[in-house]
Order: sequence, then C-alpha cells, then structure tokens
Amino acid sequence: MKKLALAAVLTGAATTAFAGNIAPAPVEPVVIVEDTSSSSAGIVVPILALILLAAAAASD
Repeated sequence: MKKLALAAVLTGAATTAFAGNIAPAPVEPVVIVEDTSSSSAGIVVPILALILLAAAAASD
C-alpha cells in the first residue's frame, strides 16, 4: 500500500513538473513597410525646367 501511494505521489509530481514552461514563448516582431513619397518631388523637375527655359529665352 505504501509503494502504491508513493508511486501515485511521484507520478503526480512528475506530471506537474513537466506540464509547461515558465519562460514566455518567443514572439517574432511584425515588420510594417510603408512606401514613402514626397508631394514636392513631382513638381521640382517641371519648375526647374521652366526656370532653365526662362533663363535661356532671356539670354537670346
């Protein structure tokens, strides 16, 4: 009877000891990629072209 009780106690202790991990599970960070665009990038080239054309026309 003592061996049966001891076996039951050891079995219960062994199952709770290996039931889980106390360390938190590693979670990979979520990477969010956003496309960056500038609203002034599309207007700089035409303005520069107009300035160069005006300078070329004024020098004639």
